[in-house]
Amino acid sequence: MTGGPTVLHLQKVAGISGSEAHLISLLPRLKERGWDIRFLMLHEHEPGAWDFAGELTARGIPLDAIPLAADVDPIAFFRLGAYLARLRPTILHTHLVHADVYGQLTGALTGVPVRVSTKHGFNEFRENPGFALGDRAIATFAHTHIAISRGLARYLEEVEGFDGSSFEIVHYGIEPDGAPRAYGGRQPRLLCVGRLIPIKGHIVLLRAFAEARRQLPELRLDIAGRGPLEPALRALAKELEVDDAIRFLGYVAPVQRAIEDVAIVVVPSMGEGFGMVALEAMERARPVIAAEIGGLGELVEEGVTGLLVPPGEADPLAEAIVRLARDLPAATEMGEAGRRRALEQFLQERCTDRTELLYRDQLQSRRGRNGTLPT
Repeated sequence: MTGGPTVLHLQKVAGISGSEAHLISLLPRLKERGWDIRFLMLHEHEPGAWDFAGELTARGIPLDAIPLAADVDPIAFFRLGAYLARLRPTILHTHLVHADVYGQLTGALTGVPVRVSTKHGFNEFRENPGFALGDRAIATFAHTHIAISRGLARYLEEVEGFDGSSFEIVHYGIEPDGAPRAYGGRQPRLLCVGRLIPIKGHIVLLRAFAEARRQLPELRLDIAGRGPLEPALRALAKELEVDDAIRFLGYVAPVQRAIEDVAIVVVPSMGEGFGMVALEAMERARPVIAAEIGGLGELVEEGVTGLLVPPGEADPLAEAIVRLARDLPAATEMGEAGRRRALEQFLQERCTDRTELLYRDQLQSRRGRNGTLPT
């Protein structure tokens, strides 16, 4: 049931990764609490964008789309301005770089009363001084800023010059999905989930997997996700002579099904704002081997719910894989500890509570003495 303020979420979507999975979970919860939730999708016609659109609309969230011809598309700016003028949302909530650039500027020009920006992840281009300057300039149009982990807030302070303490920290949340199924495989099987792009660390994973198989030839690996790196990854797997032990699954929904088919989940990212896949694995009682970067160190408790390794290094990752794959009872104990941690500290209800509180605080602070919002 809705009737509350209209909240428009804006993001450029290419597939379903952490931020998209977060929104698929968060937005229906906000709608249940009476907010009029809408989604506007920027896209470049990637197939994965429509996977996301289908998941969100199936949950009752109205979705519109604006195509982009380039990263900076004047026609898209015009279309977005017309869309905002027609919809007149009370809150505009932007996610990721493209939505910040298009949405915060256009939202200010069209008089959206409350503008919120969430920073979700690491990107190599953030280290470009020109980009950092522009990102900070665009940020001045938002009334409040969210970071999805303390690690990401620190990164934005170190790399872009933001005041890390100015970010509201809102961790992603998980929806409990019944009791997890125990792993029943005879051979230790690993899973990596994420877009097939360089920053997700698949190349390091394949090299580590090849090294681990020298000690444990029975190891198997599933890779779930789509992306432009897939041909290169298939070629590398063949070069490393492990292609017969790897399955490329493509897009998998629900991801919990793929998680329950394996013993261990690996998150080898070179940069990860939070690590939604790690949280999903924990909720399904699977141990996680993750790069110690960004929000992953806030999720995975070393030696308790999984293992943390230096990002971008194949040898420590291979050692961690062998350690857990050789001792599946210990891996099972870590998975059970991870499930307890997920259910105690990272439920979606807590994420929704925090988001809703920020919205209400901003609405209250933006109202004038007569109780009306500025336009």
